[in-house]
Amino acid sequence: MTDGQSASAYVLTFSCVDAVGIVAAVTGVLAESDGFILDSQQYADLDSGRFFMRVEFRGAGPRFLQGLDGVRTAFAPVIEHFALEARISDAGAKPRFVIAVSQGSHCLNDLLHRWSTGNLAIDIVGVVSNHEVLRRLSEWHGVPFHYLPVSNDNRAEQEAAILDVMARGQADYLVLARYMQVLSEDLSARLAGRCINIHHSFLPGFKGAKPYHRAHERGVKLIGATAHFVTSDLDEGPIIEQAVERVDHRHSVEDLIRTGRDIEAQVLAKAVRWVAEQRVLIDGRKTVVFR
Repeated sequence: MTDGQSASAYVLTFSCVDAVGIVAAVTGVLAESDGFILDSQQYADLDSGRFFMRVEFRGAGPRFLQGLDGVRTAFAPVIEHFALEARISDAGAKPRFVIAVSQGSHCLNDLLHRWSTGNLAIDIVGVVSNHEVLRRLSEWHGVPFHYLPVSNDNRAEQEAAILDVMARGQADYLVLARYMQVLSEDLSARLAGRCINIHHSFLPGFKGAKPYHRAHERGVKLIGATAHFVTSDLDEGPIIEQAVERVDHRHSVEDLIRTGRDIEAQVLAKAVRWVAEQRVLIDGRKTVVFR
């Protein structure tokens, strides 16, 4: 590394009302402070009139900004002038996640494996569940397991306990990794943009219970999975990632379930990775994903 070059990298993401000069202003700040752009992506939504950008950069000279606070201070005038809904973070920082599960292990096991082998740059600070089934798997990976049974009589208290686990673990996000409970409108609102769900179909098709049985009855030719942000509208939050695999009349319900679980795990892992890397911005009922 040359003299004056910063080892730390930073990520700026933002959305705003589209206007002339936004990119020039952002890159101008970097040019004036010896900033070197590592990756830059942008998108103008002509329908909504909003602009989205993600830029990753580091220092490449003696004028580069001093730490995260220095970076934020340098961009503050641009953020104010264009009314950017902006986030600036250290590219090496690992967001903290709590994972919620019920009895299905495939998504949790996949996330824990990727994390424990260094292939998913997040910190998993806890697992919460309304069943005891996955305690052994969680604790084998060294992750605290919190058994939080739920019923119609204690739902508010149980959801408060989930928030408490997140607060004590300083978690940024909650992942519903086949957590078979519908979050209340209050909790969905409190975790807006911070709660990721995996759904076992292409939304909005086959919502609710036993989707693979219903898909089999309809003779579907494609099955898939959808990762999305949670909102108060059941399974209709902004979509982050989807995938499909072709099937035919020879596939039994068990075949569909087995194939579907593989897709679910892969789709959820991609969604978690992209959110952790600050690559996902919400655009109304949609998302912009800078892969």
